[in-house]
Amino acid sequence: MGKKSRDKGKVGEREFAALLREHGFNARRGVQYQGGPDSPDIQCDDLGEYHIEVKRCENLSLYKAVKQAIQDAGEKIPIIGHRRNNQEWLCIMKADDLLDLIKGAR
Repeated sequence: MGKKSRDKGKVGEREFAALLREHGFNARRGVQYQGGPDSPDIQCDDLGEYHIEVKRCENLSLYKAVKQAIQDAGEKIPIIGHRRNNQEWLCIMKADDLLDLIKGAR
């Protein structure tokens, strides 16, 4: 991964953490606090059961990103935040996890 790509990734992590904060969650970039390669991109104690990965790129290899998030999540529920240039943020998660989340919200 080149420097430009890493920088874009860091910017994306900051943007997504800011989005979470705008919605009332105490969120920050994970690596800057954890320091390890397996730490989530976003650290948010309010969402402790979720493992949040951020992909700030034009062409996302969806299943590759999901596979990585699942592997890194351990027992947590993996969520991927993705955004292309000039587009809104999207969240990607397994359908079973989404349905469990929806059932719990009723």
